[in-house]
Amino acid sequence: MPDDPLSLTFAALADPTRRAILARLRSGEHSVTELATPFAMTLPAVTKHLKVLERAGLITRSREAQWRPCKLDAAPLRQVADWTAGYRQFWEGNLDRLDDYLIRLQAQTKVTSPDTPTESKGDTP
Repeated sequence: MPDDPLSLTFAALADPTRRAILARLRSGEHSVTELATPFAMTLPAVTKHLKVLERAGLITRSREAQWRPCKLDAAPLRQVADWTAGYRQFWEGNLDRLDDYLIRLQAQTKVTSPDTPTESKGDTP
């Protein structure tokens, strides 16, 4: 597994359990036990997920007596946002071209279809 920061972040975000853990940490610090509560897995399994998040720099863990609080560190997410921002021009260019195409298509439809419906000769009472 590559250990450049962006690859580590994407690898950590690839798992839905880890994304859920990060979502819970947005509200503040939580203990490992608190983070494990909503998941149908053992505490050691959750700890493995936390180690992946910690290696990616997405969380920090400290020790306060018996309590091991986990805290979100969103700095690596900024790197992901910066990396994806490079593709924004590509996405917007595609949407602009789609918009241009739809405008042309609507203009063609207006030219080829009459403004008023034609009456058929057999419809008069």
